[in-house]
Amino acid sequence: MRRRQFVQSALAAAATPVTATLAGAAGSAPWAADAETVERVKRAMLSMQRASWEQGVAAQAFVELGDDEQVVLMAKEAVLRQTKEGRLSVLYTDNGVTDPAASGEAVLRAARMSGDADLEQAAERMAGYLLEKAPRAADGTLYHTLNEPEIWVDSMYMAPPFLSAAGHPEEAVRQLDGMGERLWNAEKQLYSHRWHEGRREFVNPKAWGVGNGWAMAGLARVVDSLPERLAPEGERLALRATQTLEGCLAHLRPDGLFHNIIDEPDTFVETNLSQMAAYTIFRGVRSGWLGRRYLRPALEMRKAATGKVDEHGYVQDACGAPFFDAPGRSTESQAFFLLMEAAHARLSAT
Repeated sequence: MRRRQFVQSALAAAATPVTATLAGAAGSAPWAADAETVERVKRAMLSMQRASWEQGVAAQAFVELGDDEQVVLMAKEAVLRQTKEGRLSVLYTDNGVTDPAASGEAVLRAARMSGDADLEQAAERMAGYLLEKAPRAADGTLYHTLNEPEIWVDSMYMAPPFLSAAGHPEEAVRQLDGMGERLWNAEKQLYSHRWHEGRREFVNPKAWGVGNGWAMAGLARVVDSLPERLAPEGERLALRATQTLEGCLAHLRPDGLFHNIIDEPDTFVETNLSQMAAYTIFRGVRSGWLGRRYLRPALEMRKAATGKVDEHGYVQDACGAPFFDAPGRSTESQAFFLLMEAAHARLSAT
């Protein structure tokens, strides 16, 4: 990719390595998560009951931690609960169109590692559902739910990264573009939450924190997976991820956290967006599409999130399951703590 070639040259010419930049921004960082904390967060996450997207983001955490044995176990459970039309990890009345695809990359990785034909076929069925069977708008943009023609910002994480990993990067870009066309608020530089395609109006126009985190993380994963021929598209998506990050950081609190509705300070203070934003920054700096100046806020957000891990390993005061309308805990907040730590470790190793 032209972008990657540019990044390699820029890094080679830089006087200060990334590890030194991290150390300079963090100081001695006594707050950094240690191995015991990471293990507590893993155990707490695995104790939680999980819907399709929760199984998927938990599995993705193990993918990025490099825990291949756990990836295979998570993938096999996702496939056990695959529906006939191809949706992974579905529990009973799951209404999700794109949520089940969150398990897709873990299933794909497990299939490639193990050579298990059943896992490979399951990944193909999931991709086939998204490409051919799933309900969608006239321009092909996937709906988020089965029962309403709604497009949610959450879908930017759930489906496009898997589509790209499964060999359909052009479709991943098309989906991100279609979702963004409806949900992007150029004035705020943030995404709105939910759009009703049938009524051509917002169900929820607000800038939900975790929703913007889903968008940034999804964009980051797709940018890093695109082939050389899609370099211009990758640069465009990286710019949108950067704009979203800037939109969020404009509202970062002194304590390294955000409000649940990013630009509404009367809403509760929430933990998970800080993890999601830090994850995006660590990935973006390592891949070269973000500058190192973002490391300082990333480390502040990481510090804040680490301080929210309790003695049981729960990341507290996240936008909480099952209704996501109050501070609490959730599978995705556990998973994004682990994803943040994995991205930080990879960056530190460069």
